[in-house]
Amino acid sequence: QILYLKPPWTLTNLLKCYKKHWMAVFGYVVPRSLLSTIECLYKHLCTGKTVDSLTAGILLQESKKLLHAFSSRSDYNGVLPQAYADVNKLYQTLKEVRGALVRSDSEQDLSEDIMVLSENVVCEKMEAMTPNLQNCEEKKLHPSFHVAQENRHQEIWSVLEGVWNTINLYSIEIFQKLDPNAVTVTAKSSFEEAFLGLQKLLAAVNGIREGISR
Repeated sequence: QILYLKPPWTLTNLLKCYKKHWMAVFGYVVPRSLLSTIECLYKHLCTGKTVDSLTAGILLQESKKLLHAFSSRSDYNGVLPQAYADVNKLYQTLKEVRGALVRSDSEQDLSEDIMVLSENVVCEKMEAMTPNLQNCEEKKLHPSFHVAQENRHQEIWSVLEGVWNTINLYSIEIFQKLDPNAVTVTAKSSFEEAFLGLQKLLAAVNGIREGISR
């Protein structure tokens, strides 16, 4: 009788109802900290923003968290377990696709390395037969190989440096919110953006770790 928006609901209407009645209703059913999950879902699903695969993974995890919290109250005539299973299936599919893309990139890098090694083997055979050709091939192949390796090292360094800078940025933001006197540097992002950014960073670091393991 006092509901903010009457059914039938769209996803946007549903999330608006969650936000409107969170303190008076839903916060008594599930942990109140899950309001950040509602706001995260609303921000990325109801504002027309483009969602990349990394953000999609985060949103699916947040959805699973919300469904799991409500499961402690009821299974809602079997609807909730089915919804959870579908969301989890989407999440696993996304992980598999991302894993396949990473493996594809790794295989491509490996094939390029094999080609470089093969060229070096052929070069060595020719060097044994023609001393003059040896000097020519060394000047032609080896510098480019070292340049490629150096560029690769710089690329890896750039990624790790970006991770480090992001950790520093969001750490400053979070500590400012908890204790304004703790840090004097002013950050521009909101607390919600900082929290979401840390979730993205966690997923990215896990991806890097899995890649290194492979």
